[in-house]
Amino acid sequence: MTGRDREEIEELVHRYAWMVDERRWELMDEVFAPGATLDYTSTGGQKGPYRETLEWLDRALAPWPLNLHHITNLSVELAGDVARVRTAFFAPMGRERPDGSHEVLTTVGYYLDRLVRTPKGWRIAERVCQQKLRIGSLPEGYEIPR
Repeated sequence: MTGRDREEIEELVHRYAWMVDERRWELMDEVFAPGATLDYTSTGGQKGPYRETLEWLDRALAPWPLNLHHITNLSVELAGDVARVRTAFFAPMGRERPDGSHEVLTTVGYYLDRLVRTPKGWRIAERVCQQKLRIGSLPEGYEIPR
């Protein structure tokens, strides 16, 4: 693996976090390969083709307008034009209460990715979100959207 491959892969996982945190869904084709799949079932979410699954993620995050992914511990195994990548994430989500304080819920875990090299650069072909910990509780009566 060249240093350039590692830099491009690191930039890709950061682009994903920026896309989600800022709801920049127009970036999805700069992050995902055609036919890519996502699996958020460990968070109570959906699994499926990336476009439909990101539509679900947009609905799921709507009540939590403040997001800030922290992506760390990048591990890359490269085999030609395919890479297996594991990153740790710490992802607080928040919203403002009527009194001005913030309600915060944080998920912590791993992204387990299969990346492919395309003519436009590295893209995620498969992502499994493996939530290991939820810090805080879902508000009473709150249900994760379907």
